[in-house]
Amino acid sequence: MKRIGYLVGLFMLSMGSTTGLGQGMLVVIDPAHHVRLPRPSIRPDRPPVEGYKISELSVDVRLVDQVAQVQVSQSFVNTGRRQIEAAFVFPLPYDGAIDRMTLMVDGKEYPAQLLDAEAARKFYEETVRKNRDPALLEWMGMGLFKTSVFPIPPGAKRTVSLRYAQICRKDHGLTELLVPLSTAKYTSHPPEDVRISVTIESTAPIKNIYSPSHSIEVKRTNDRHATIHMVTKNEIPTQDFRLFYDAEAGPVGMSLLSYRPDRNDDGYFLLLAAPEVTAKDERPPAKTVVFVLDRSGSMSGEKIEQAKGGLKFVLNNLREGDLFNIIAYDSAVESFRPELQRFDDQSRASGIGFVEGIHAGGSTNIDEALRVALEQLKDNDQPTYIIFLTDGLPTAGETSEAKIVANARASNKVRARMFNFGVGYDVNSRLLDKLSRSNFGKSEYVRPDENIEAHVSRLYNRIGSPVLTGVTIDYAFDSIKTEDGRPIDRTYPKENYDLFEGEQLVVVGRYRKTGLVKVTIAGKSGSDTLRFDATSELVSFSRDESYGFIEKLWAVRRIGEIIDQLDLVGHNDELVAELVALSTKHGVLTPYTSFLADDQTDIRDLAANSVTCGVNLTRLAEVSGKGGFAQRAAKSSLQNAAAAPAMGSLGYLGFDDEVKKVSAIQNVGQKTFYDRAGCWIDSTVTEEQEKSAIRLVQFSDRYFELASSHGRQMSQYLVFDESVLVNLAGQCYRIDPVKTR
Repeated sequence: MKRIGYLVGLFMLSMGSTTGLGQGMLVVIDPAHHVRLPRPSIRPDRPPVEGYKISELSVDVRLVDQVAQVQVSQSFVNTGRRQIEAAFVFPLPYDGAIDRMTLMVDGKEYPAQLLDAEAARKFYEETVRKNRDPALLEWMGMGLFKTSVFPIPPGAKRTVSLRYAQICRKDHGLTELLVPLSTAKYTSHPPEDVRISVTIESTAPIKNIYSPSHSIEVKRTNDRHATIHMVTKNEIPTQDFRLFYDAEAGPVGMSLLSYRPDRNDDGYFLLLAAPEVTAKDERPPAKTVVFVLDRSGSMSGEKIEQAKGGLKFVLNNLREGDLFNIIAYDSAVESFRPELQRFDDQSRASGIGFVEGIHAGGSTNIDEALRVALEQLKDNDQPTYIIFLTDGLPTAGETSEAKIVANARASNKVRARMFNFGVGYDVNSRLLDKLSRSNFGKSEYVRPDENIEAHVSRLYNRIGSPVLTGVTIDYAFDSIKTEDGRPIDRTYPKENYDLFEGEQLVVVGRYRKTGLVKVTIAGKSGSDTLRFDATSELVSFSRDESYGFIEKLWAVRRIGEIIDQLDLVGHNDELVAELVALSTKHGVLTPYTSFLADDQTDIRDLAANSVTCGVNLTRLAEVSGKGGFAQRAAKSSLQNAAAAPAMGSLGYLGFDDEVKKVSAIQNVGQKTFYDRAGCWIDSTVTEEQEKSAIRLVQFSDRYFELASSHGRQMSQYLVFDESVLVNLAGQCYRIDPVKTR
């Protein structure tokens, strides 16, 4: 019989529904044969399912207030040896309001037929039953559009373009844009390019712009227009692109989101705060910048030239009214001037001349260099920053790590924020972390193949225009009972904050008290103390996982904080146990919990796993070398995470400064699954729950009833090829493939 295939592309659109999240995929339907969806295998011992690939996916969005005009272009390549007949199909959300869409295939417009939810359900279920492939289950219960058939010869590429409009939902002052990307999940090879461009046009000043799903680049042309870019290459998108923004009048925008999946446990919140973008004709508050540069012998060659380039960039971008100085050190310490200099054209030229005369040679007297720098700071009338750069260990003067930190803390009488750059693998990374932690700053690590000047320039571009400094946050409730404990705790980042022009504050934490809360942000702008407040609500119970990313982001930052405490303070059994529990539940692997990826590890044996983790944590004794460098860099990335790790693409930075990929763990939705003996086990399933699990067989009537009755809340967890053990609202289900009957 002649084989005839139908290539079906499913493209979901979100109209602001939390249940109808935008997703998509390609399906091959062969009337005579079972044809499974292609996807790269996450298991190295299993070949990928071939058939077709997605080569490019680009999305352009024009977002005007809440209305998004979306254009999508997606290229499919037939990697098989036979021609396939193709139709493009895209489901609608449960509350879908689209009744028209323009769809082109290689420039030719194709009409689309609308199928209601029941007709679409039959299509999904028949396809899943016939091909023994559960992938379509996620989208049961949704209507869809379906185009007429078009051919794709072997090796040929077809580009499908579509345009549509959608009204984005607005919640707690935040407008949310959701762009479907998971269509690229089902492909024989990772897409070569995935690009998203979003332009925002707002009638009110734009404040916060935040993506919980992806790393983004934000450019603001003025206070009412912004452009966002996201680009990935040769990566498989495993979740949709989500973007939040708020717009309001006033100097600081605040938005508070909360998530509480368990009524009997503390909830999670995310606070976004952003200062008003300063107009070009307004002068930002003056600041003080002291650059402390290592000129020891190990800095010779390209490193010293790059460091000097970074310093010259800072000098060329200071403003009138700023104060500055330059400290160059080896075994001896030399200052550009004996006291802080007021920036102007003359002092800038003199400073650049001093920088040009810096040459590498000698030992490394870190303690004396910091003492000289900090003792020049006499008052805190304006924000003060120390930019400290070194590539080695202290070898001259005071060399004790503890004493250097204590001396710097004692000398810092103006709460100067210290930003440290560790260059190369020979630096004492723990010393830098202790210095930054005790001096209100952060450490950054520059690999040997990275450009120092680029790192320094990027930092200064960030801190060059402080808008609100010494920021504190207060959370006020109508009534608080002492016996209830602290209503807000475990917030990250922990210390006081500075807000800079064009940036925003991203704070996560836990809350015990629900209901209305008044959030007050206070800080200094120049010599003035300013206060801003807003009232929002902390929910008592979350009925869906729309804001589940907040819990994972909190867990990521909490894990970074735990590792930091273990690193800088020392071993603590309770912290180690918490680290293991959080890593297990959320699938956030670290060099110390990488054993969770071993399919022989019992993920429920917290005691044994804590012992293993404790042994691995002894590697924190490595303060220099590649291992010491990698551990502090990994810790910093967790502490400063702006978004939770991408769902389904798990990896971690190992002791050798390389990203390790794992195949025995998957993140789906807000759950983490571990492959154990051919069964994917939900990390929240207890041993007792497993014993009383309701058992079902894939593709049985009860299997489809479960998917249909619970919707995507359950169906997204039924797409495994192997057995799966999943916990839903306290009830455990075990679903086995047909072959294990």
